[in-house]
Amino acid sequence: MTVAARESMLAVVPDSASPELARTLDLAGYRWKAVSDRDAEEHAPPGGWAGAIVDVGTDPDGGWAFLRTIRKGGDRTFPVMLLVGGGQLGDLEHRDELFDDFCLTPFHPAELEARLRHLLANEGVEGRLVRLETERHLN
Repeated sequence: MTVAARESMLAVVPDSASPELARTLDLAGYRWKAVSDRDAEEHAPPGGWAGAIVDVGTDPDGGWAFLRTIRKGGDRTFPVMLLVGGGQLGDLEHRDELFDDFCLTPFHPAELEARLRHLLANEGVEGRLVRLETERHLN
């Protein structure tokens, strides 16, 4: 296993991930790091982020700013899952290019995990994203 593969992880924006999101990602075995919209690039692992989960319900201004920054000029380097409240669905209009999929909050853990797995597999990332269970069995 390469160093880049070992270090592939998801960025979670904002840096105050909800306990529900943290628990869902941990139980699903994803490697992730909560970062602010301003320092996500600075804290990226050597191989870059495998994807991002952006909660615009928690920090709408920071979340949308982060998305505009990473998608500037049509850059789609990594897939983005957006977490949004039902009252914010109107905010998605005319912003389709900023995210790849979304999940309503509060979310059901199984739904978020399934959507994330599907998103990463479609983007060819799931194979690069090392799961903690695999690492435990190898050690």
